[in-house]
Amino acid sequence: MRIGRPHRHFRSVGSTNAVARRLAAAGAADGTVVTSEEQTAGRGRQGRPWSTPAGSALAWSLVLRRKVEVPGTLPLQIGVAVCEAVESLGVGPAEVKWPNDVWLEGKKCAGILVEARPQDRWAVVGIGLNLSIREEDFPEELRSKAISIGNGADVPGATAALNRFVGRRLEAGIEDTLTELAGRDALKGRAISWGEPVAGTGIAAGIDGFGNLLVDTDGGTVSLNAGEVHLDVRS
Repeated sequence: MRIGRPHRHFRSVGSTNAVARRLAAAGAADGTVVTSEEQTAGRGRQGRPWSTPAGSALAWSLVLRRKVEVPGTLPLQIGVAVCEAVESLGVGPAEVKWPNDVWLEGKKCAGILVEARPQDRWAVVGIGLNLSIREEDFPEELRSKAISIGNGADVPGATAALNRFVGRRLEAGIEDTLTELAGRDALKGRAISWGEPVAGTGIAAGIDGFGNLLVDTDGGTVSLNAGEVHLDVRS
């Protein structure tokens, strides 16, 4: 798949996903990419703010012309692609933390947000990637949870890497991606907890072919198709 043609780049923007949604609604071509070196009004999952400091992180959004169901496997396909892109920049190994994060050294270096319009057969994939934010420059509550790629990573290089590896993963069969994902599952074998739709705890047991997280509990194996899970730091 050809990614990044056309490509619209901003030095600063409120939200690359918002720009990409407008472009998609106006008929932008499949593979259109919007990037920015600074994002001032981005959103992560569940509407949380996701800001991108000037020059030290990358906001990257992609227009897809296809019917996408959410939840589903697309965020995990993108997660594997981000892992591959990060490792191509000279760091790693990178892991996918179900359902929407990429980890380095047990900390979040990237977040993924998929916004779909199935009725109009388009979706927008947003990625926020920390490149060179110093530990002391993260908000205090994130310093133990967030990390940057470092290693001289910059916006042009990271953009090229995401274009390349996301394009490859979107062309690869889902079975191939799920096999790759199994080796990058940051949660498998670890104790986790969740609060919705019904609170529970258990041991993460992998991801199925539909993108659901499997969890072994005292009452048997359950399948989570959405929501947020928390890692038990003792595991």
